[in-house]
Amino acid sequence: MSKGFSLDVERCSGCYACVVACYDQNDLDPAGAAGAWRQVYTVEDGAFPAARLSHVSLACQHCAAAPCIAVCPSGALRRACEPDAVVVERSLCIGCRMCSLACPFGVPRYGADGRLHKCDLCHGRLQAGLEPACVRVCPTRALRFGDDGELGRASGQRAARRLADDGGRP
Repeated sequence: MSKGFSLDVERCSGCYACVVACYDQNDLDPAGAAGAWRQVYTVEDGAFPAARLSHVSLACQHCAAAPCIAVCPSGALRRACEPDAVVVERSLCIGCRMCSLACPFGVPRYGADGRLHKCDLCHGRLQAGLEPACVRVCPTRALRFGDDGELGRASGQRAARRLADDGGRP
């Protein structure tokens, strides 16, 4: 079964702990051109007096039918067996950035050498029975990792509870 991330936007405080954990776990240079493989975006909604901010923590979604794999002309992107992740073989990457164009989430990042580098679901941590670093440090537990089906059901239940709590208003 496929594994992935789930984010409860209502719980995300925008603290960037997940981004810092990504830098640390993957020995990424904060001053580097590419940045962390996980990014936090702030979304403004509404107007005074009902304005609000939401935060979206985003990394590679390791899509089941990953468009980045389909368009990669060099074969640098592939599906790993365990975990079921989209991984990059950097030595095969030619830096064409086709994956960036195909990714609906705008996730691909490129190193100083012009080659793709990306989230691998913290493969080493998963092999040791641990959660990905970004999930482990999330203080509000807004970021989750697990079976896609279970995460989808939990997300649907949260949405149903919110609708019920709001009297049916979306």
